Order: sequence, then structure tokens, then C-alpha cells
Amino acid sequence: MKSGINIFIVDDHNLFREGLKLLLSKLSFINKIYEANNGKEFLNQIGDKEVDIVLIDIEMPVLNGIKTTEKVLEDYPDLKIIALSMYADESYYTNMIEAGAKGFLLKNSSFEEVQRAIREVYEGRSYFSSEIMNELIKNINRKKTARQNTELTDREIEILFHICKGFSNQEIADRLFLSKRTVDKHRENLLLKTGSKNTASLVIYAIKNGVIEL
Repeated sequence: MKSGINIFIVDDHNLFREGLKLLLSKLSFINKIYEANNGKEFLNQIGDKEVDIVLIDIEMPVLNGIKTTEKVLEDYPDLKIIALSMYADESYYTNMIEAGAKGFLLKNSSFEEVQRAIREVYEGRSYFSSEIMNELIKNINRKKTARQNTELTDREIEILFHICKGFSNQEIADRLFLSKRTVDKHRENLLLKTGSKNTASLVIYAIKNGVIEL
């Protein structure tokens, strides 16, 4: 890591924002922390600040987290967004994924998980809180026809679906009557073709490209 990560907290609940800021300020790998009360205030400030990661609430007055994420990524496509929410609602995290968020945390997450999410997203990976991932896996369905804008083969799409369902490579091999070595290779190809670095990133790719539906 560089000398430190610059964080921008966007949340209309002052007590939550101040508490998170206080906790983050004690971490050695955090450099600067900025804050805003809503999406509009954040967009007005972001232009003159060097920011690595944005922790943004979804439900806010004036401009919500989804619209704010869409707008800021138009001008700053490399900015890494982690969504914050009180609820593990499917529409929230799918809309935030579509908007371009790289992570999703519930507000009742432990501070250790917040730290983990920041590190993962900063290093180019995606992160969902365990509760969100479990909910995603439970509700994932295979689309009858995947979008044609992927370069994946039918077999890779089949394996991607099973990965998103939370199955291990050995379990996928058993279900599809393949060798584990074959599944290992397909998984490597999937990570390479989709530019993903972990399962959460593959889930995001699969949702965005219509390989799966929720």
C-alpha cells in the first residue's frame, strides 16, 4: 500500500458517520477522511480531493447512494465505491452493482469486516458482507438465455452459475460429471476472461452480464 488510503464517508446520519470516522482515524493504513451529509454535498466536494474509496449510504435525502454512484463514476471511473445499508434488500445491492459499486456492507457489520472490505476493494477486488453473499447465493437462478455480449462458452457459463451458487470446484465437478482438474482450469479461464479476482467479482460480472438473475 501507499502511505495511506483516503476515504470519503457519505451518510446523512451524523452519529454513524462520526463514529465510523473516529474508528477509521485510528487505523495506520488510513490517511485522510472526508465526509458529506448527502450525495449532492459529496459531488460538490469530490473534485478538489484525492479519494481512493467512498463509503456511501444508499438511502439519503437530496440524492441517494445509487444515483450518486452513477454520477460520480461518470467523471471518476476509477473511484472505488462501497455501499452501506441497514437492509440486505435484493434491490439495493443489485442496483448498486449495476451503478458500479465494488462492495456492499451492512451497517451492523463488525468493524473488522469494514477494514477487510476497505483493503479488498482498495486492492482491486470486490467485497460483499457474508450475509449479503449468503442471500445472493440463495436467490441466484440461471437465466434461460444469457446475454450474448459475453465471450464465455456454454460450459463456462454453466460453471460460473455453479460458482455463484457457492459450490466448490470439487462439488461442481461431481455435479457436472467432470474432473476437478477440468473445473479448476475453467475457473482460471473465467477469472482471466472476466477480469475478476475472486468469487464476489464473478458474481458481479454474472449479474451485470445477465448470466444469472435474482
